[in-house]
Amino acid sequence: MRKPSPTPSVPQPGEGKRGEQGYLGYLLRQASVALRNRMERTLAEEDVTLPQFAVLTMVGAYPGLSNADLARLSLLTPQTVSVIVSNLKRSGRLASRPHAVHGRIQQLEITKAGRNLLARCRPHIQRIEKRLAAGLSANEEQVIRRWLVRVAMDEPHGERDG
Repeated sequence: MRKPSPTPSVPQPGEGKRGEQGYLGYLLRQASVALRNRMERTLAEEDVTLPQFAVLTMVGAYPGLSNADLARLSLLTPQTVSVIVSNLKRSGRLASRPHAVHGRIQQLEITKAGRNLLARCRPHIQRIEKRLAAGLSANEEQVIRRWLVRVAMDEPHGERDG
């Protein structure tokens, strides 16, 4: 009769395949989840979710967005954006107006209450971002930013496949 093999221990972040020898895609996802968790915990202090923060940030940066535009920009599903927008409008943090040409499309704007909430949330996120970049030179940070943008654009060599 064969003895069952002992259960392997699960490595901590930074160990084994969760460390520098791991797959880039896995490491990127691991970092993304850790960052998201930190952001969610700190935004909870202001009673705001990370998706709400993303919506307020994008509408504040790009007034006049439609829900569809907002879904693409905030990396959320249209259904999720619809619920978030409804809740933020109900709480007075977002407002909408009909599009000048396409009346069925509602364009979103952040209200004063929304800007105030965003202003309270930003320092929390800025602290996390500062910690994230700690120890990086300006050049290293720029290289990482370029790489992340290329990954998002699916342009591994900085050029489109031709």
